[in-house]
Amino acid sequence: MKLYLLIGLFAVSSNAQQERRFPDDFLFGAATASYQIEGAWNVDGKIENIWDRVTHTKPHVIKDMSNGDIAANSYYNYKRDVEMMRELGLDAYRFSISWPRILPNPLAPYKVNQAGIDFYNNYINEMLKYNITPMVTIYHWDLPQKLQDLGGLLNPLFPEWFEDYARVVFENFGDRVKLWITFNEPREICYQGYGGNDKVPLLNLTDVGTYYCAKNLLLAHARGYHAYNNDFKPTQNGECGITISVTWFGPLTDSEEDHYAAELRRQAEWGLYAEPIFSEQGGFPKEFAEVVAKKSIEQGYKKSRLPELSEEERKFIQGSFDFFGVNHYTSSLVSANEHKTVYAVPSMLDDVDVGTYKPDDWLQAASDWLKMAPNSIYNVMTHLMEKYNNPALYITENGWSQVPEAGLIDDDRIVYYRAALNSVLDSLEAGVNLKGYMAWSLMDNYEWMQGYTERFGLYEVDFTSEAKTRTPRKSAFVYKQIVKTRVIDSDYEPTEMIMWIDEGH
Repeated sequence: MKLYLLIGLFAVSSNAQQERRFPDDFLFGAATASYQIEGAWNVDGKIENIWDRVTHTKPHVIKDMSNGDIAANSYYNYKRDVEMMRELGLDAYRFSISWPRILPNPLAPYKVNQAGIDFYNNYINEMLKYNITPMVTIYHWDLPQKLQDLGGLLNPLFPEWFEDYARVVFENFGDRVKLWITFNEPREICYQGYGGNDKVPLLNLTDVGTYYCAKNLLLAHARGYHAYNNDFKPTQNGECGITISVTWFGPLTDSEEDHYAAELRRQAEWGLYAEPIFSEQGGFPKEFAEVVAKKSIEQGYKKSRLPELSEEERKFIQGSFDFFGVNHYTSSLVSANEHKTVYAVPSMLDDVDVGTYKPDDWLQAASDWLKMAPNSIYNVMTHLMEKYNNPALYITENGWSQVPEAGLIDDDRIVYYRAALNSVLDSLEAGVNLKGYMAWSLMDNYEWMQGYTERFGLYEVDFTSEAKTRTPRKSAFVYKQIVKTRVIDSDYEPTEMIMWIDEGH
């Protein structure tokens, strides 16, 4: 067992207090997801999820052929997790609840798995003991395999299944949880999992998978939101929103064609999910819907591959939010004619038919898709403010990856976080109603198709150790200083990062 002493956390610059400040009520936190950290994949009544099935039967699809069977073992290490939150001085912690851990039969939602309920109660209560606000994601990709066997999000009954599950969650935890997120990243669920094979369930239904999934997910979100708003919020007094991954797509040039191309890509990537919920007119994005309809007819379909929302469905989905959760990492420049890639025909990206480009001089992370783009958060936040009448916003994920060998001195991550948080301050000064920021991730975890080959954690996890030992990286000390002082001191260096003592030696 190791005892960790975090020392030397003081600013060396006397100018820090003259710098811009974050509001005192701005929520600083960190984020994780159940499958990525919990482990205990078949323990205490938890049933198989879609990632269990794929990683056990098709391990070759994962970069290092690994799985989340143990991961960071947070099922047994949750008190250490909360200790890390305390070490960082976090105001909030975003985590997700595992559907297959609390419902042994997801078609019988009122027969709960008490061991799963107890785990999350213990986790939540441990946070609240230290005044850490829990922000809970109801669905972060670990669908019960039984529901996937019935079609998953392509089954029109999915919205009903989700509402039943959400009600169980609200009933059991809503007396203490006041910030709810229905879904994490609809694009990644629908485009990557159903319309492609970049995420489980790897269906690769390129023509309609993204679009049919999108409709059912939006209806499921709305059912979850209205269930909370009507039946739980009057007594529990919380808020419910959704988290959407919002990459910034800006025009490569100032030409009208590139501006239109950038807007079309924004509509396809995240407007498909945001527009029906947050816009004044509701429904799917107009220009993108017109493009898909036109191409569908040309390709021999009798109607658009993007399903219609009835007027009743449109109104049911529209306005189903208390806040907009934004996962943001990077940007791309968009061209109507240059930097194009050949995509499957038909598919969502073929429907859009634009090119994207990330300049070579943008700092590159370990993840091939992730570069540090200038003013990235500011561009997203001000765009959403203007487009959707300044809704309450939370940045629910933002972070930087490195290779496992990089170790504890993660200066690139520090550069990224400082740039990102300066962009947050720019957004606040522009009048954006931005209420909090969750760093991804509290600790290293299982990074989906990349397995353990990429590390996002403020804390390094030794996955080879039985204890899954957590050790703070340099970025953890820098983030702690920002949380504590509410300013970004670019001169701050931890004078001494870590000292650990092996007990008994």
